[in-house]
Amino acid sequence: MKKMLAILLVLAIVCTGVFAQGSSESKKSDTVKIGALIRNLNEQFVKDYADNLKKLAAEKGVELNLQDAQGDVARQLDQLNTLITQGYTHFVIIPQDTSVTEQMAKQIKAAGGGAAFSNIQPSVEALKVGKDFYLASSPELVAGQYQAQIIDEYFSKYPAKAPGKVLNLLYLQGQLGHPAQISREAGLIDTLTSLGYTVNFIARDTADWSPDKAQEKMDTWLAAHSGKFNLVVAQNDGMALGAVESLITNGLVDNDPSDGTILSFPVIGIDATADALNSMDQNKLYATVLQDSVGQSTTAFDLAYTMATKGTAYGSTAWGLTPADKVISEAPANDAAVIGQCYLVPFKPITKANYKDLM
Repeated sequence: MKKMLAILLVLAIVCTGVFAQGSSESKKSDTVKIGALIRNLNEQFVKDYADNLKKLAAEKGVELNLQDAQGDVARQLDQLNTLITQGYTHFVIIPQDTSVTEQMAKQIKAAGGGAAFSNIQPSVEALKVGKDFYLASSPELVAGQYQAQIIDEYFSKYPAKAPGKVLNLLYLQGQLGHPAQISREAGLIDTLTSLGYTVNFIARDTADWSPDKAQEKMDTWLAAHSGKFNLVVAQNDGMALGAVESLITNGLVDNDPSDGTILSFPVIGIDATADALNSMDQNKLYATVLQDSVGQSTTAFDLAYTMATKGTAYGSTAWGLTPADKVISEAPANDAAVIGQCYLVPFKPITKANYKDLM
């Protein structure tokens, strides 16, 4: 009898362990998994974007696997392959290069999943791979247009600083060929021209989104073009802040903040990072344009989470946004066949009138 009771006790313990293990495995298998492929965490905007993804994942109990491609297309493709083999099928992607987004979409579709491409636009062909491939980003043309509007407001108020509406511009570009570099420049120049300005590029070159490279570039330009320019524009805040430091180091400071800056010339950026807002608060950087890292990352995350939990996100609302219903001039939202897969996060001009709202 005692032997029988001992056997039954052992069986009970074994069964309990099996059931507990089964319960644990079931719970583990129910965990939502999302892969995040991020092109380069060296840029402040991208860091802010990734930090918000981590915050959202923690709040939702999502297993987020975030990978930094470090600016390398091949590395990012390898990271995608690895995540797929690990069972990840739903992704948030800031691609290193638009040209590989169709290939990425095809691999993800073959694995039975979908992706929200963000910050760097995917190709139209990438979105045509399937209904669960999305754009969750901001139309870059608009950022340049807002910069132009800010410039117009400044020189309309201080016309003596641009006689005859002539702008002699030092222009810091991002990575050449990058969609943001191309569209932001087009938006800026087209809008300034439509507002009646003559735009002369005293110097124009890439600083690859880098504050340090921008400062070095500006140091060279200031030595070569002293007294020849009246405006500095950069395609992101990092480069704009590099330009600010160069102007200060080279003594181009009038210490009169009545026009919104203690610098001799206004400097304008894009992103509205915390460092940029702090510079504005010190009357250094004149203005910027909000590229909403929280808005873009939340929209992309919501789409990936909806796909992972409901099977599809097509037609859903993400970050309060519904899919676009009208084509715009900028790819991929310029194609009616995929416009319902495009979620357009708005830019916003940030000046002395509203910058403290973001601090």
